[in-house]
Amino acid sequence: MAKKKVRSKKPVARKAPARKKKTPSSPPSQPNTMLNGWITHTEFASTDPDATQVWLEKVLGWKFRPSFPMPDGSQYLLFMYSDKGGGGIRVAGSNDDACTVPYVQVKSVRAAFDKAIRAGADEMIAPDAIMDDLWIACVRAPGGIAIGFAGPK
Repeated sequence: MAKKKVRSKKPVARKAPARKKKTPSSPPSQPNTMLNGWITHTEFASTDPDATQVWLEKVLGWKFRPSFPMPDGSQYLLFMYSDKGGGGIRVAGSNDDACTVPYVQVKSVRAAFDKAIRAGADEMIAPDAIMDDLWIACVRAPGGIAIGFAGPK
């Protein structure tokens, strides 16, 4: 009688299914007007966004949300440091030093931008729609500091 060959059963390594990255949901169409004049978003321009993220998580305990792609192919890393404020980390550009830009919530981005320019600021980012009802703009105020505006057009 012939003996049957017995194959050993080795576990088969399987890759976990790829997870789709979530994109941030659109902000509410009506911002909380009680936050007008408050810094509600802080943007870091970093030469190494991933290292900055790890550091902020370890040192400050900040929580990160799913990132989203930028036009240059990099990822914009979103974080929250409270229920009323957070921000993002982007790659510092070739003409851009590593820096921090606070974004102040305003009633009208266009009105705040125009007022800032009339008061002596220089344009950095003209008013532009980012999401549904969210617009941003950025100016360089006298003394060289960057200030961003965020809110409805």
